[in-house]
Amino acid sequence: MSLLPFSKKKDDAPVEVNLQVEAFLQDYSIEVMPRTAEKVEDFRTLLPAGTRVYIAHIEGTPIEDMVATAKRIAGEGYAVMPHFPARIIKDKGTLADWIARYQGEAGVDQALLLAGGVATPHGDYDSSMQLLESGLFGEAGFKRLHVAGHPEGNKDIDADGSMTNVDAALRWKQAFSETSDADMALATQFAFEAGPIIDWANGIKEAGIDIPVHIGIAGPAKLQTLIKFAIACGVGPSLKVLQKRAMDVTKLLLPYEPAEVLAQLAAHKAANPSFNISHVHFFPLGGIKTNANWAIKHGGASAVPAIQS
Repeated sequence: MSLLPFSKKKDDAPVEVNLQVEAFLQDYSIEVMPRTAEKVEDFRTLLPAGTRVYIAHIEGTPIEDMVATAKRIAGEGYAVMPHFPARIIKDKGTLADWIARYQGEAGVDQALLLAGGVATPHGDYDSSMQLLESGLFGEAGFKRLHVAGHPEGNKDIDADGSMTNVDAALRWKQAFSETSDADMALATQFAFEAGPIIDWANGIKEAGIDIPVHIGIAGPAKLQTLIKFAIACGVGPSLKVLQKRAMDVTKLLLPYEPAEVLAQLAAHKAANPSFNISHVHFFPLGGIKTNANWAIKHGGASAVPAIQS
């Protein structure tokens, strides 16, 4: 026996997989950017085969970098879903060019359409609805189109803090989904409390919105990092969960993990199979590897990477 037995770090200790969470994480998706994707040598060592990988398009990122990232990730066997932020797309010709590049060079047939976090539009488009109305995605034969959902509202859309415009947009998107050949879903902003998420999801279903919901979940990250992103992204009332935690000195330096919110949502889904949240979408704010490894540790069969070490 070794005279100096080293125990595993706490983070390396195995955990008992919650079977409800395992089921809830089936076919989860994750978001990357070109600069963060560059830090991953091979996504197959981190993500299950066929995982949907969103590629966020931040203002100023050249379309060439976006398409190259899409081509690389698709080449590793993943379903790529690039962002199309309306407010940074100059005109219909630019939109058609982006679609053709993604499709021709990376085999892309799905997209997330959103307004984008730019205050002043660069050109003709201001909303995802205008992108849908262009008809270009339908003409290109895109099979899947996701649009944004906001469980806690969005002050860029409703400056008064209400849900008036957000709800009106949802009704429009619902009507569009009923005439589109593409599969549609709502990809939501992240939030930190299960109760309000459940209430929102039930509320839109009662209002006749039957588009499946892919709920945004913030991956593991330092608390300070998470609060910074939450404020920048306009996360609403559930931000108080983080702020309350930050006031506890014993927890301030510990990383945030989404175990609790996922367990609560997963339990609700298990008890209510018709619940309209169908998938989890991770925002890897603490890093792609950190998020993927957390999922591997807690997600059981739903998170086994394509290539296992």
